[in-house]
Amino acid sequence: MTAATPPPPRATAPERELGLPQREFSPLARAFNVVVVVVPFVAFAFAVVLLWGGIVHWTDLALLAVFYVATVLGIAMGFHRLLTHRSFQTTTWVRALLAVFGSMAVQGPPIVWVADHRRHHTFADDEGDPHSPHVPHGMWRGLLHAHVGWLVGRSEPSDPLRYARDLVKDPLIRRIGALFPLWALLGLALPALLGFVLTGEPEGALTGLLWGGLVRMFLVHHVTWSVNSLGHYVGRRRFRTTDRSSNVIALALPSLGDSWHHNHHAFPRSASHGLRWWEVDLIGLLIKAMERVGLAWDVVEISSEDQRKKEVA
Repeated sequence: MTAATPPPPRATAPERELGLPQREFSPLARAFNVVVVVVPFVAFAFAVVLLWGGIVHWTDLALLAVFYVATVLGIAMGFHRLLTHRSFQTTTWVRALLAVFGSMAVQGPPIVWVADHRRHHTFADDEGDPHSPHVPHGMWRGLLHAHVGWLVGRSEPSDPLRYARDLVKDPLIRRIGALFPLWALLGLALPALLGFVLTGEPEGALTGLLWGGLVRMFLVHHVTWSVNSLGHYVGRRRFRTTDRSSNVIALALPSLGDSWHHNHHAFPRSASHGLRWWEVDLIGLLIKAMERVGLAWDVVEISSEDQRKKEVA
């Protein structure tokens, strides 16, 4: 059994000067997470009623699609494969753009997100994992905890100086993280503005905010959180790992390839999570395309031989 993560110390003055988040999970932070969970859910329910009644414009669905893809790329390609696992390297402007898109998904600043995810890999499905469905819960309680409960029920966030020290020292990522509230608001304001521009009506701004902002946020959140929960409970396994990660094929397209979660736990640094020809991984394909045109380099690939060595007999 892996030892649990010790309670982190209080943030020091130098850490506050660096713009790091306080390492106590304050009531204000917990309340913010509750709002981020509840408000998009209510908006989604309202949008379903509008959709059922046929009260939806093509611009609404277009804004939903564009901002969904942008923010999933920011989280899954930017926060996850680039910043957390360093699966590839890219130019400064692409790195910044992905970090901004990831922040617009409203899942926390990049340093906070990366610290949580690296901690997840360090203690995967063991004591110390911030969102395992297996520690120490029953099935339904564990799935609820891994999906969303961990955001509002834990006592402290992951220590950025322990799990993301490289990003703490990165002025670009630290600066983008310090402006997280701005990016979160921009993720709502932009679809509203574009909705108004495309329709020429104030109503277009409201429906743009609804579909491109709040409904998009709801869908991105729950696809990402489903990888945390379902991706450690149901699905297929191919490799020997010490955790209970699984590949969830139903989420492959919505997650743009991040739901090949067992493959990822077997080879965390791999730029492609889909390791077989039929395991569709749009982000992995995009990284390869970027490599061909010089926008990505040091792309980590896993050979067939290395895969065979780790396969379950």
